[in-house]
Amino acid sequence: MQTIVPTAQALAECLRGRLEPTHLEVIDESAAHAGHSGANASGMGTHFRVRIAAPVFAGKSRVAQHRLVYDALQSFMVQGVHALAIEIL
Repeated sequence: MQTIVPTAQALAECLRGRLEPTHLEVIDESAAHAGHSGANASGMGTHFRVRIAAPVFAGKSRVAQHRLVYDALQSFMVQGVHALAIEIL
């Protein structure tokens, strides 16, 4: 079974489909974490930053907002995403 390296584009497509954001940036910061825990030899696909705004977040606590993002990206977490920095806008 081949492991698929998650990409910023794939994460963004997933978030667009699940959360219908009004603003979305997904940045692969993996190269900055080379040699750190969870990094892989490719230097990509392990550490991401998500900046997102969506109506679904309205009235929810920060924890609930972050949980929505994590739940949407769960399949990527098991594919090797080690760290996910979330900024709700």
